[in-house]
Amino acid sequence: MEETPDGTPVGVDDPYERAGACDHLTGDGRCRYALNHAGHDPAFAAERRADDYACLVADEDADWPDCPHYRSTTDGKECARCGLEEVRMAHDATRPLVEEHHLSYADAGDADGDGDDPAHEITVGLCRWCHAKVHNGFARVDDDAAPDPEAIAERESRRGKELDELGFSTASDRFGDDADGDADG
Repeated sequence: MEETPDGTPVGVDDPYERAGACDHLTGDGRCRYALNHAGHDPAFAAERRADDYACLVADEDADWPDCPHYRSTTDGKECARCGLEEVRMAHDATRPLVEEHHLSYADAGDADGDGDDPAHEITVGLCRWCHAKVHNGFARVDDDAAPDPEAIAERESRRGKELDELGFSTASDRFGDDADGDADG
């Protein structure tokens, strides 16, 4: 199983099996990295420019690991393991329910240390309960799992707070029967 730089498991054997489309891929199949960051890798940008900025993986003989700037990160809306949906509270600094979990690290280097393989940042969303289980070696990202009862309770607590914010109370409910605040009329 793949491991973090600290040696804890990431929960998958091959990060590319869980990875999606590249974050740099535009809707029309061009490489946004070559368009916006040409100065970071001029040779790569020149190669893409010569091919009208077409994504490197558009070539039928290429795959995501072949691109030196491939990156696939999560939107963090749902746990990839148990399916728990994120509920974020506006203007509240509470810890998110769904966290970014790295399957591969952009700065980790390649496994054999020869520098030939590019390191790619690949992440999925995991609820903090599944995240802990994966890093402790108790679970894999692709397990068929249900959300922890504690996770469901926390999510429902947040949904309750959301519904409270949507509630409407009249001025008479907030200030008494008299709009002036004078209860004896």
